[in-house]
Amino acid sequence: MDYLNLSESEWRKRLSPEAYHVLREAGTERAFAGHYNDNKVDGIYRCAGCSNELFDSLDKYDSGSGWPSFTQPIAEDRVTNHSDTSHGMRRVETRCARCDGHLGHVFPDGPPPTGLRYCMNSVALDFRPRTQSGG
Repeated sequence: MDYLNLSESEWRKRLSPEAYHVLREAGTERAFAGHYNDNKVDGIYRCAGCSNELFDSLDKYDSGSGWPSFTQPIAEDRVTNHSDTSHGMRRVETRCARCDGHLGHVFPDGPPPTGLRYCMNSVALDFRPRTQSGG
């Protein structure tokens, strides 16, 4: 996978102000405000910054947190996890492995089979429904 490295001005042109704040400045959208929190359509969630395929709807569940939550990424190499001690908390930040955009955080309180909750910002994601014809 090729790493996408754009200047900050190129990112500002490419993303909405809200998406820029989350993906490039590690912001967080308000709970229950994101457009994918209640999405039940079958498909793939991609990075809104670079279109890297990140999460499958088959791994999405209602965590009650107010953000789209997944038990795992599509593949281990699609995201990177980093220690985050901002705001006086100890968390694990999840970033896109292709463009290094901030997606959200992963917590060890999810359901089986992984026990993980990848809690993502809707604005950092781009959803593409799965086609029934396979093409």
